[in-house]
Amino acid sequence: MDAASFAAPSSVDRLGRVGLLVGLVGAVVAAVGAFVDLDRFYTSYLVGFLWMAAVPVGSLALLMLHHVTGGGWGFMVRRVLEASVRTLPLVALFFVPILLGLSRIFPWADPEVVAQDPLIQHKAAYLNSTAFLLRAVLFFAVWIGLGLLLDRMSHRQDRTGEPGLSNRMGALSAPGLIAWCLMGTFAGVDWIMSLEPHWFSSIYGVYFFESMALGALAFTVLMAVMLSRSAPMAERFTKGHFHDYGNLMLAFTMLWGYFTFSQLLIIWSGNLPEEVPWYLERITGGWKAYTIALVVLHFAVPFLLLLTHAVKGRPQRLVFVAGLLLAMRYVDYFWQVMPPLHRTMPHWMDAAVLVGLGGLWLGFFSWQLKRRSLVPFNDPRFQETAIHG
Repeated sequence: MDAASFAAPSSVDRLGRVGLLVGLVGAVVAAVGAFVDLDRFYTSYLVGFLWMAAVPVGSLALLMLHHVTGGGWGFMVRRVLEASVRTLPLVALFFVPILLGLSRIFPWADPEVVAQDPLIQHKAAYLNSTAFLLRAVLFFAVWIGLGLLLDRMSHRQDRTGEPGLSNRMGALSAPGLIAWCLMGTFAGVDWIMSLEPHWFSSIYGVYFFESMALGALAFTVLMAVMLSRSAPMAERFTKGHFHDYGNLMLAFTMLWGYFTFSQLLIIWSGNLPEEVPWYLERITGGWKAYTIALVVLHFAVPFLLLLTHAVKGRPQRLVFVAGLLLAMRYVDYFWQVMPPLHRTMPHWMDAAVLVGLGGLWLGFFSWQLKRRSLVPFNDPRFQETAIHG
């Protein structure tokens, strides 16, 4: 057994080419939109970036979870997760336009707004452009650093087969998950919560990083189904693997629903004027339809479908659930970001930015996926779990 036996199929090449092509088209259209309406471009860009960045950042958490727990489900998609994590430097580059448009996105970065708002002035030690930049550098440094260390050990294991590397990756991943959660918490506060500096929620950080993991899991399941349709992975994936993926999606969907409802319950029961308006704005007017869609399509429908063995055991049905969850992740970010920026209706620039960022990222991801074998064939636990299963 060697790397050539598990080379990426031609479908990965096609995915990369299509992604790169549509990404370039979307990027050009989005750039034109920036000249038409720069404010709208930046708000659309923030939503598109959050949706795209959630996949590689969330994949890092899933990769570390796999290294800590083991299991056949993780071995079969470990290369997908590793390829996604290797795109984090590109994600950091995609963050630059947000830094350039801080004053057009965040009210605390606009000197005129700050001069008239005593509360923002009180929070200025934390909410300022320099601190925002430094924290963003810290977020990406931690994420990229953890991903780089794990990827190097995994690549070394492919070359040498050192059995001790599995334990070393697990030893790094345990504290790495704690660091990932901390970075995700502060990133959620900076990138979304600070859009409304008068509002606060003690549970929002947990909600934010769990949502990233859910988006990454949905994307990973879609890739697993695609790879399972052709050699060499068609003979390796089993119904048991997809049943595990269905159970994981069910668990993460339930967590998303739990954190969402918990935040609403705490804020609504507290009935504080600093907190309740955040929900009032989103359950009335034009945003009411988005709220209903999130309850029905982001939670109720996936939850009910994933309860059944008929869905979890069949890849073609899991594709629908994973695709629905991935699409609703964008709706969720749109629902969170746009109300304070007074953007009720979708705009063509939203689609252009989404296609541009998503396509370019997908092209780079596909190239990364082709660089390694599709399975960690020298991992001793792989021999015991994935192939035996």
